[in-house]
Amino acid sequence: MLHRVNAQKADFKPQEIANLLWAMAKLVDNAQEQTPEFNEAVAALLPHVNAQKDQFIPQHIANLMWAMAKLVGKGLERTPGLNKAVAVLLPQVNAQKANYKPQEIANLLWAMAKLVDSGLEQTPELKDAVARLLPYVNAQKDQFIPQGITNLLWAMAKLVDNGQERTPELKEAAGALLSHVNAQKANFKPQGIANLLWAIAKLVDNGQERTPELKEAAATLLSHVNAQKANFKPQGIANLLWAMAKLVDNGQKRTPEFNETVAALLHQVNVQKDQFNAQEITNLLWAMAKLVDSGLERITELKDAVPALLPHVNAQKDQFIPQHIANLLWAMAKLVDNGYQQTPEFYQAVATLLTCVIVQQANFNPQEIANLLWAMAKLMDLGQEQTAGLNEAVVALLPPVNAHKDQFNTQGIANLLWAMAKLVNSGQELTPELKDAVATLLPNVNAQKDQFIPQHIANLLWAMAKLEDNGQEQTAGLNEAVVALLPFVNAQKDQFNAQGIANLLWAMAKLGELIELNLAISTFESLVYRINMNLLLSQEEISMSLWGVMVCCARLSLVFNANNNNVLEKYMDDLLTRLENTSPDNEEDQSIMIMAARWLGRTCPVVRHYQTNISKTQADFRDQLQSYLPSLKIEEEKSLNSLPPVDLLLPDHNVVIEVQGPSHYVGGDFNTRNGSTLLKIALLQKSGFEVIEIPVNQLLHNDLMKPYIDQIKIRISIPPQGHGSVSLKKGWAGAACVTGEEHLAEQTSPAKRKKTSSSNRLPPIMTQVNFAAQ
Repeated sequence: MLHRVNAQKADFKPQEIANLLWAMAKLVDNAQEQTPEFNEAVAALLPHVNAQKDQFIPQHIANLMWAMAKLVGKGLERTPGLNKAVAVLLPQVNAQKANYKPQEIANLLWAMAKLVDSGLEQTPELKDAVARLLPYVNAQKDQFIPQGITNLLWAMAKLVDNGQERTPELKEAAGALLSHVNAQKANFKPQGIANLLWAIAKLVDNGQERTPELKEAAATLLSHVNAQKANFKPQGIANLLWAMAKLVDNGQKRTPEFNETVAALLHQVNVQKDQFNAQEITNLLWAMAKLVDSGLERITELKDAVPALLPHVNAQKDQFIPQHIANLLWAMAKLVDNGYQQTPEFYQAVATLLTCVIVQQANFNPQEIANLLWAMAKLMDLGQEQTAGLNEAVVALLPPVNAHKDQFNTQGIANLLWAMAKLVNSGQELTPELKDAVATLLPNVNAQKDQFIPQHIANLLWAMAKLEDNGQEQTAGLNEAVVALLPFVNAQKDQFNAQGIANLLWAMAKLGELIELNLAISTFESLVYRINMNLLLSQEEISMSLWGVMVCCARLSLVFNANNNNVLEKYMDDLLTRLENTSPDNEEDQSIMIMAARWLGRTCPVVRHYQTNISKTQADFRDQLQSYLPSLKIEEEKSLNSLPPVDLLLPDHNVVIEVQGPSHYVGGDFNTRNGSTLLKIALLQKSGFEVIEIPVNQLLHNDLMKPYIDQIKIRISIPPQGHGSVSLKKGWAGAACVTGEEHLAEQTSPAKRKKTSSSNRLPPIMTQVNFAAQ
């Protein structure tokens, strides 16, 4: 039969061409194999579509477009002949727009959507054909049968998802159809219900307003899912769970009935686990992760469905496209973040997907790159081993970050910088490529500063502080990004959740002198006030917040004649009590408790033993100092009042000498002290010690040490004056001294401080100073 089609191709009339292609598409839709003879017969007929284009009536045009879309959807190659046939029919759609019946309108829009989804370009002619048909949807809205309503809404959703503009006509047509979903609710079959809910979810995800008609249509359809749960095929189950997750993500309430429907579908996932293809596995795991992240309990059906699907990730690894890989890794990270156990099958699936990342590294779009790096960072943060495959996958994605730098949206920028910071914090090497990727993204923070939501702002500032803490250099881009974001912290202070506030307090404290003092104080006070409004904090959030408030108080105490901030100290006292009540057993939290108790003059039940580390520069300076002053008593790595050990202590003079390496400064610039350094100095001064800071880059060889030793010699030979050293016996009697010239009376910005050459000034002797070479 097929060879006769090819032999007699010149004799077929328009109706016969339309009927033949429709019939062949229908056969394929019912499992007819597309043999070489079959494809040859299709190819033979397509040129005659072009030759007889002016003779096709509306029914023919609709059938032809439907047939070509169906054939392509079933695997037929989009040859130049097929593309040409589509192109010549589109003007005919426009020319005969007023003559199409409801079913033909539905078939035409479905066909155009299907072809676009299969890679056909959305040409001006195609967009125009869609626009011309939409008014007739509204005009004939009462005449569409359930399948027509389903096909139309699916087509609109698919076209919009592929770039079709959401014009008023499209919105109106969608609204008109939605009102008829409820009226015909009893007539929709399982596939129709699944497609409709998918379409509604996709339209909402692309900006369709959640009108009363839309909400009612969604509710109506959901009520029928549970009743027909046993009748849904794998694709329908996947589409339904994806749609329900997407609707929840866009504001749908999770009612008891909704949760019951989810549970019923999850049971079907387990029953049909062997029948899902790669895309369906992806959609299912993404949906489960999104639903759990939105508050769905980890019910038995969910616990069964996830492990049922995981072995199929490995089995179908060669069929996952970049979007699938990104969504799957995101889903698995999100599931673990919400308490899902990392089983051997889970680790195997992750390893399989990481291999796919490496193989397809050049094919990921910006959103996928951001999701992948976020997922890998989250998995590492939750205990995933730092395998060679994970490291290689991270390295593979860094060049595309630079290549796509101008295409990341605000969420992508925030996720990427958070991910890089988290990866480095979990042991990933801060390579030149990673530093370059960070530097590439930072200007985008400034450019899009007014578009970040509170969560983004908190994550970004945390990430920049964490990267700096792990060795990222202080650059103009980093400084500008921090300065750009801070005004939005105060402006949106009421919108930050507990974790966001803790991250912000920690980050601003860690960045120390990089942030102008008055801005830091006002921001701290506004955020800490939010904590005081009975905000529930985890142990980690309490600890981060307490440390941040201490650093803020330390900065104030280091300013000449600055009064203590009683408001901040009140919050410090409250946070310390809350931390003590959690009985932390980790050393970091215990150290923070000790420092806060010392600051407030409270007793602390915790005793901390510190590890000591003597650097070569410190040892060399000690030796030189001792050789010049043989009778001087010097102690090393001494813990004073249970505080972290000091480098050198001159106990007879209550003087502490700190040899400050690059880790004491923001970005290692030897100029801008970070929060940890400021807090240690302030606590020592509050304990009655005078602190002398010497940047390690000023002690590179013995000749450079001599001027500092001379200054110390002069210092310890002069008896204390009014503001000098305080005896240890006086305990908490005020600061022994104040910081150097950049902190007197009025603190200048980091930029202004840098204008003063540190090499041209003689350090004061009687004040706490940041010594510089003469």
